[in-house]
Order: sequence, then C-alpha cells, then structure tokens
Amino acid sequence: MTSIPTVAFTAHSGTGKTTLLEKIVRELKRRGLRVCAIKQDAHHIQLDREGKDSWRFAQAGADMVIVSGPEQTAVIERRARTLEQNLEAVHDVDIILVEGYCTGDIPKIGICRKATGLGFAQDLSCYAAIATDDGDVQTDLPRFGLDDVEAIATFILERLPRTGVQNQGDFTHFNEQGRARMVDVGDKAPSRRTATAGARVLVSRETFELIRSGGMKKGDVLTVAQIAGVMGAKRTPDLIPMCHPILLGGINLEMSLDEARCAVEIRATVSCDGKTGVEMEALTAASTAALTVYDMCKAVQKDMVITDVRLLDKTGGVHGDFHREEDKR
Repeated sequence: MTSIPTVAFTAHSGTGKTTLLEKIVRELKRRGLRVCAIKQDAHHIQLDREGKDSWRFAQAGADMVIVSGPEQTAVIERRARTLEQNLEAVHDVDIILVEGYCTGDIPKIGICRKATGLGFAQDLSCYAAIATDDGDVQTDLPRFGLDDVEAIATFILERLPRTGVQNQGDFTHFNEQGRARMVDVGDKAPSRRTATAGARVLVSRETFELIRSGGMKKGDVLTVAQIAGVMGAKRTPDLIPMCHPILLGGINLEMSLDEARCAVEIRATVSCDGKTGVEMEALTAASTAALTVYDMCKAVQKDMVITDVRLLDKTGGVHGDFHREEDKR
C-alpha cells in the first residue's frame, strides 16, 4: 500500500461528489500541494474514442496502451484495477483523493444531499467526517456543508494525517497544521544523486553576434554566466526556503550558442553524495546563469526572453531516475 496520505469520498450517485472533489482539488492546489485524483467508475470509461490511435491499438488487441505527450501521459489497460493497484501506481504527489471505493481501507468522508433521499452510502461509523445539507443527521463526527470546501481541505491537512489509519503518512512539505516545513531527512542514508537542468535565453541577431565575438562591454558573457551559475547552485538554500544546505560534490555549467534559434543554451549539472536531491541546485544554477546573460547584454537589448527553465535529468533518491525527452523542433 502507498504511504502517500489518502482520503476517499463516498456517496450515492447524483449527490454532487465529483463537483465537490473538483473544488477540493482546486483548493489543495492553491495551497501548494501536488494532488492525485482516483475515480472508481461503475460505467464504461471512454478515454480512447473511436478512430483515435489508442482506440485503434486496443482494437488490434493490445492489452495495454500508453499515450504520452509533452504535458500528459495516459495508460489504458484492458482490465480492471483494484484500489491497491491504483494506489501503488501513484508517485510524486502529496495527497491522493479517491472518489468511490467504499470498501477500501482508507479514511473516508461521507457525502449526502438531502434532496436525493438516499442518505449515506455507508453506515456513519465508517466515516472520518461527513459533508451534508441534511440538518436531521445526528452524529458526533466532524460535519461540513456541501460548500465548505476550505474547511474540508483544512480538515484533511490537519486531522487525517494524525488518525493512525493505515496509509496515513505525513505531507512532504507541510506540518500537521498544513503549514510549510523543512522535511526531516536525518534518517535517510546518503546516496549518489545528480541533476541536470537547462535554460534558454532568446536574443536578437545583433546581441547574438556580440556574444559570439566577445564584443559586449561588460566582458565575456558566457564565462561570467558560467561562474554565476556555479555560485547560484551553492546559494540555493539561501534563496529557496525549504531547501536543505547540501555539501555539493560537483557543479558544471555548459554554455553554448544556438544559431538557428538565436539563443544562448545553458545546461547545469550538479551532483552530491547526500540525503536529498539536487534538482533545485541545478535549476537555480541554470536560472542564475540565464539572468546573468540578461544582465551582461541588457545595455544592448531589453527584450531578451529567458525561457525553458526545466529539469532534464535526475538520478538517485526514493523516487528513482528521471529523463526528459527533449523536443527537437
């Protein structure tokens, strides 16, 4: 079972639970959490419509189809998954919200809309809290209205991680009051970790030629930006509040000129043998180098664009390795 905090919302059909969950997702995202939503649907899902590539592969007999693009990935299997199987597939989020799965061994919030006349889907003893507009319901459970989105979100952050029910861990960057904290990595064993980040500065043709020829009055743009990137990586915990000070093993900045794009390409690689990753150090290095390019050239051009600051690769840590497939256009 996953260690990610998980809460289910259960109700009869037609009570508006999907609408309520949608609002709670928005509220938790507003508070900075990474959210996964899992829905148990008794109907036939229609993700791969007739004529689409995924539908054609499935019709050809594929048991699993994966469709992946720059911003989204969908996995379509020709079988049902249990709640446990779905939970095990989730990673890199702070909380999981489940719609349905009444029988799952996770904390549940029951929803009841009086107008349906259906009551709750389960006995009240099964719930950690309820959300209802029915004033006749008698219970000692925490109780919310159907529109109390902020209060329900606060309850999830403050109360559910402390219930002791299976699956309840702690939120990655939030304490029991839902406020930011630095994660305790003291019990982790040191391991080899690396991260590479990229950034791009789009410049005019005139600026590009001055950078290439060394004609900028402030000096060698790429060399200064390279040094600034190294300094930025080392100062990351001074800039990003929840980053740990890390003894970095290596910092390398690669600066290059892309004539086709008329751009300065920046690639920053950071490594350490430590208890937490160095993604933020690599991203800070790339960002600092990009800002330095702007500073070195701003007397010539004010409308330069810093873009595509992104993580390219990482290795090590409990979440495993990551590699971004770059768009070659």
